[in-house]
Amino acid sequence: MSTPRYDILRVRVTAEDAETLRTLLREVHPDVGGHPTRGADGRCSIDTYVPSDQVAVLEREGVTVEKVGNASEAGRLAQAQVGTGDRFAAESARPRGLAVKVKD
Repeated sequence: MSTPRYDILRVRVTAEDAETLRTLLREVHPDVGGHPTRGADGRCSIDTYVPSDQVAVLEREGVTVEKVGNASEAGRLAQAQVGTGDRFAAESARPRGLAVKVKD
């Protein structure tokens, strides 16, 4: 049985006022990125990271949720740039000490 895969999304949560945002954060406990900001119109925003299947939990009266990016996809793209093996050890290098050199 496989577990469904949910991406972690970066979403900007904007509330009508600071108290609405504080209430949301106390109730839902999302992972937040950075500090809240207040716009010229008095609305408060903060970026949060939530599984894609839980974005709807953040939506409520007085709150808007805007998808900023897909953090999981950004991580997968960064990991794809990482090579395999030990780029500092030559293939002909002999192990030292009690180690045994094995091939991946």
